[in-house]
Amino acid sequence: MIAPPPTTGPAGPAKDDRDGSLLPLLVVLTVVTGLVDAVSYLKLGHVFVANMTGNIVFLGFAVAGAEGFSVSASLVAIAAFMAGALAGGRLGSSLADHRTRFFSIAVLVQLGLVGIALAVSIVVSDANFAQYGLIVLLALAMGLQNAAARFLAVPDLTTTVLTLTLTGLAADSTWAGGRNPRAGRRLLATGAMLSGAAVGAFLVLQVGLVAVLALTLALLGANAIVAYRSWPRSAG
Repeated sequence: MIAPPPTTGPAGPAKDDRDGSLLPLLVVLTVVTGLVDAVSYLKLGHVFVANMTGNIVFLGFAVAGAEGFSVSASLVAIAAFMAGALAGGRLGSSLADHRTRFFSIAVLVQLGLVGIALAVSIVVSDANFAQYGLIVLLALAMGLQNAAARFLAVPDLTTTVLTLTLTGLAADSTWAGGRNPRAGRRLLATGAMLSGAAVGAFLVLQVGLVAVLALTLALLGANAIVAYRSWPRSAG
C-alpha cells in the first residue's frame, strides 16, 4: 500500500490556508492605497503617501526645480511613512506568533489615523497646515500598512507596490516559459489598486477630498471588523 503524500509541511498548505483568510483583507488594503494616493497626488501637492518609489522620483524632480513638486512635501511624506513602518515593525516584533492579532491591531491603528485625517480635512481651514497634517497622517497609516503586509508576507499582495507583481505576470508567464503561478491573484491586486485610484480620483475631482477619506475610513472599518471577528478563532 502506497502512503498518500503529506498534505502539510513547513511551507505547505498550512501556511497557504492562513494566507487565504487574509487575501480579501489585503485586497481591500490595496484598494485603500489607490484611494489615498489619489488624494495625496491630486490634492496635497503632487506627492504620494503610499508609493515611496514615486516619492523619491518626485523628490528628484523637486530638487531639479520642476514645477508642481515640493521638496518639503516629499520629505515629510517619506519621513512619516518610515515612522509608520517603524511602528509597524515594532508591533510585528511583539506579536510575531499572532498573525491575525497583529493584523487586527495594525488595521485599527490605521483606522484611527485615517479618522483623524478625515476630521482634519473637515475642520481645519488653514490650507497649508491641512496639507502637511494630512500628508503626515496618511503617510503614517500607509507606512504601517506596508510594514504589516511585509510582516504577513502573503505572496503578490504587498498592498502598496505593483512593480514586482507586474514583473511576475510577464516573467513567469507561459510565454516566458514559466507556469504563471498566482496569475489570478496578481491580476486582482492590479485591478484593486487601479479601481481604488480611479474611484479616488473621481471623488476628489467631482465631490471632494472628504468623500474619499470617508470611503477609505469605511473600508478600513469593515476590514477591522472582519479581522477582529477572526481573532479568537485564529491559531496565529
